[in-house]
Amino acid sequence: MGNTIHYKLQNGVRAVRRWVIPYLKSQIHKNEFRPILCYLYTDWRCNIDCHYCFQYNNDLPGMDMETAKSSVDWLRSLGCRVISLMGGEPLVRKDFVLKIVRYGAKNGFFMYLPTNGYLLDRDFIDDIGRAGIAAINLAVDAVAPKKGLPKALLAIEPQFRYLVQRQKKYGYILFFNINICRNNIKDVKLLTEIAHQNQIGTDYHLNEPPQQFVKVEHYKHHDDMLSITPEQYDEVDELLDWLIQKQREGWPMVNSIAHLKAFKGRMRGQMARWDCRAGKNGALIRPDGSLSPCFDLITYEYDWGRIWAPEFDEDKLREVKEKCLPYCSSTCFYTMGHYYNFRAVPEWVRKHTRVG
Repeated sequence: MGNTIHYKLQNGVRAVRRWVIPYLKSQIHKNEFRPILCYLYTDWRCNIDCHYCFQYNNDLPGMDMETAKSSVDWLRSLGCRVISLMGGEPLVRKDFVLKIVRYGAKNGFFMYLPTNGYLLDRDFIDDIGRAGIAAINLAVDAVAPKKGLPKALLAIEPQFRYLVQRQKKYGYILFFNINICRNNIKDVKLLTEIAHQNQIGTDYHLNEPPQQFVKVEHYKHHDDMLSITPEQYDEVDELLDWLIQKQREGWPMVNSIAHLKAFKGRMRGQMARWDCRAGKNGALIRPDGSLSPCFDLITYEYDWGRIWAPEFDEDKLREVKEKCLPYCSSTCFYTMGHYYNFRAVPEWVRKHTRVG
């Protein structure tokens, strides 16, 4: 009981220090680029092939340590205190990830590691825990591997069990990251129940095709990226209603209820306009140090500047969002927009204390 109380209190305090205080400072500097969260895209490469993923590219080099550390220093100077590593699969270079997590944590950052889990092992889990990781986002789309969906819990069950076992020792938040596709609707419910049984959180995405104006020549599955079709609408609606009910019962989920409701319109091509803060309070740093407003625009050919010299022109951001927002339900930036108001801040802090 004592460990649980300490764990929840620690996560609540960390949420205030790393999320709420930077949010308040960004409100003071409304006319400036003030990221609350930034993605550090360390590697294009990935060790598996999910048929919906168009961002990985095994032919491109990863980030070097000089760029990574300089990115941390730059973000710290802007008041940002949350960094999410990203890929590809970040753990194709474990030593690199350990070094940058250690460097970020020592500089006061909430360091956040998304991974498909295949390359995890007990020694690395202990190493990353000691390095100061704050959150581990375990990407699983199915209970058992399916065609086009290799991110499955049974494939990484030993790693998952050890992550759960060690989370209170090291104080990190653990949650499943689940992409709702045409062929895993029942799995999403099962994974949510497994997460609840293990007192961890969940995070949901709606499978979406790439924006039509970004470069995706390297993407191999244009013929079938497992998108939801009208035949699945009713089943997905039922799933979303169930998720909303479970969240109301206190099950910890990253998504807001408003976001889960928005998925219903998005899959039907009726996405209502939302407050996207990409390029204003969030961004992505590519391996070469160049910038992108968000994950989905990582291969969009436009010069948004580099670390230490951002060029997030408001007119250009407005122009590109006119094109992309009707076709986007980004969990990261929809969540940021939803909680980017003072009345919603307490709920965001509570979400950090509901796991464990």
